[in-house]
Amino acid sequence: MLRAHKIRLDPNQAQAEHFARACGVARFSWNWALDQWQKQYQACKADPSLPKPTEGALRRQLNAIKKVEFPWMQEVTKCAPQEAIIALGQAYQNWFKSLSGKRKGPALRAPQFKKKGRNDRFKIHGTQLSIDGSRIRIPKLGWVRMREPLRFAGRVVGATVSRTAHAWHVALLVDTDDQPDRTENQRAVGVDVGISTLATLSTGEQFDGPKALGGLIQRLRRLSRAHSRKVKGSSNRKRSARRLARLHWRIANVRSNALHQLTHRLTRDYAWVAIEDLNVRGMMANGRLARHLADASFGEFRRQLTYKAAQRGVSLAVVDRFYPSSKTCSACGAVNGALTLADRSWQCPTCGEHHQRDHNAAVNILAESIRAAQMDSPAKTDQATAGAAGIACGEEGADAHREMLVKPASMKQEVQA
Repeated sequence: MLRAHKIRLDPNQAQAEHFARACGVARFSWNWALDQWQKQYQACKADPSLPKPTEGALRRQLNAIKKVEFPWMQEVTKCAPQEAIIALGQAYQNWFKSLSGKRKGPALRAPQFKKKGRNDRFKIHGTQLSIDGSRIRIPKLGWVRMREPLRFAGRVVGATVSRTAHAWHVALLVDTDDQPDRTENQRAVGVDVGISTLATLSTGEQFDGPKALGGLIQRLRRLSRAHSRKVKGSSNRKRSARRLARLHWRIANVRSNALHQLTHRLTRDYAWVAIEDLNVRGMMANGRLARHLADASFGEFRRQLTYKAAQRGVSLAVVDRFYPSSKTCSACGAVNGALTLADRSWQCPTCGEHHQRDHNAAVNILAESIRAAQMDSPAKTDQATAGAAGIACGEEGADAHREMLVKPASMKQEVQA
């Protein structure tokens, strides 16, 4: 399987300048190829006998002229311009599929010209790389130190060197036989995410969010005001931009670390994880909560949980967003329509059971996912659903109440003690 490992690099000043030049070559190649693509496409429309532009033809065209017209390109690896044009061709393919409706997800826009300082990166083919412990050999540069060794053993397919704020990273794509540790238990859990508490499990366990943006908002505001007052194009403004980018990078790292720890824990300890299909875009329309919702990063939580569940063979069930998980009493099933967002705990008017809002929602999310699985296949009990009852057998299904994102591998039947 293909696995990626992103490692921070520790280059000296000369190496960092070389990386910046390589990023400039990749950016220039993208913009040159995009300009040629547009011109050739217009010419093709005017004269149908002319061939349509392709990334392969543009790469051959650049190779034929770069030694004379762009000799500075040869200072860096040849992969930088070639991979940039390949990426442009893939971007056009994705755009065409989006226009025709063959590509799922939100509509894409046509490829745009790139600007210096935004998403600086360049790619290197795996055959051009060498790795020795905590260092990597970059073509036409030499050995560069890495902050940690590569975690996976296998063939390096490719690498992407990128810059975030002041830091340089390399993302290594490895074709490896190493598999993540698959969970061996049969426990099931429901997860309710929130703002005050990042995640509350149906077991009663709670995980507090780091609130990375909230903790550094005053410093961010101060640096943003100072940056806005600098003269555009001045050296002071460039230094201010670097300080601001560095703070944003720190905030993103704090948030990402907390989400990685939480999703790793869930996929390691449970074979069945049930979450709610939240309408994050609709929730962000609430001006009073938008900043806190963005700081919690519900979308990133689901993305990480999805791919980690697939790697570990964990069943991930997504309960319908219209299911009233917070308003439903987990004891008697009555729905409390009078419950508001400010009510963090409430007492069921039907049975008198006292509930903590988030824990009650997590219990209901788990129960709804199990009920949906049993309705879909009454003759078979899902492997992880049965694990919640003490028996492991069967396979999973799907219905209108929840979406199964991962199909776990079949396991032999066993009775839990």
